Amino acid sequence: MKKILFIAHHRLDRSPGQRYRFEQYFSWLEENGFSCELSNLLNEEDDKVLYSKRNYWKKFLIALKSFRIRRNDVKRIKDFDAVLIYREALITGSVRFERRIHNSGVPMIFDFDDAIWVKDVSEGNKWLSFLKSSSKIQQILPMCAHVTAGNQYLADFAKQFNPNVTVIPSTIDCKKYLPQENKNSKVVIGWVGSHTTVKHFELVINVYKRLIEKYGDAIDFKIIGDPTYENKALGIKGLPWDNAKEVELFNSIDIGVMPLEEDPWTKGKCGMKGLLYMSVGKPAVMSAVGMNVDIIQHGVNGYIPVGEEEWFKVLSELIESPELRKKIGEKGREIVLEKYSFESQKHRVLEVYQKACKG
Repeated sequence: MKKILFIAHHRLDRSPGQRYRFEQYFSWLEENGFSCELSNLLNEEDDKVLYSKRNYWKKFLIALKSFRIRRNDVKRIKDFDAVLIYREALITGSVRFERRIHNSGVPMIFDFDDAIWVKDVSEGNKWLSFLKSSSKIQQILPMCAHVTAGNQYLADFAKQFNPNVTVIPSTIDCKKYLPQENKNSKVVIGWVGSHTTVKHFELVINVYKRLIEKYGDAIDFKIIGDPTYENKALGIKGLPWDNAKEVELFNSIDIGVMPLEEDPWTKGKCGMKGLLYMSVGKPAVMSAVGMNVDIIQHGVNGYIPVGEEEWFKVLSELIESPELRKKIGEKGREIVLEKYSFESQKHRVLEVYQKACKG
């Protein structure tokens, strides 16, 4: 049995990115002759500290602990047939451990699903931005036996530094994510994300206000993932994320929105939020940014409106027509099953690991 070490920041089932990129493939890989081990840096308590403001001493201790974890990984690296690094080995700008893994001769796979060469630092850690390096990924990519990227934009960047690049989209387990009939008395327009990305929801806030003026009590808005968020004008109080109820949460809305501003960071986004709406048969309305334009055929399996007037028009049509919501939602799920599901990509993922382990 071949052994693969997965190097990432978060514990199992904590990070959506890790889950949709590689964790959901663990059972499949094990069925096909691989043993998978995750080496993560952060536990639940670390999360609370790292994403809070201040707590400088505790953050320093987390950094020391992370260094020790990676040092131990390097000591036992020869026990593995391949190593996958998701985004980076350490949270700082150092590539010391990637270089040591490369020098060990064990094949290294690099996987990423964001434009991580662009600095994007959480509000609680802006003072630590000097530790980040915008050139880190450029140093790591040439060391790798293979690179897997979440979309073509990311792959094109990676190919500047390594010719061995495969596009593997982030995928959804569609046997788990199934459409469920909700019993909403109002049409619910929903957004799912975190406190660091809720700013994107507000990019079309004027559209939401116009919809309330037009439809009043016939519609409602729901924010899932940031319980601190509140918007009195829209009558919203954010709800917490709950892994145990993830499918139920996505099914609790009638229309899913994903506004984004276009910049070097958002161009690297893999459209995961929209894909999750679509996986449960909810029509997705997404900004025409990055991979969204590859996923959506406007007016067929979702919408990519441009400008506030088009956002208002599209959302109005969906609010007024349950038949249209059903039709677009069904087409959206079809494209997820075809191109962005676990089943559609599992053989490509297996092939990458098989080739890497053969050197």
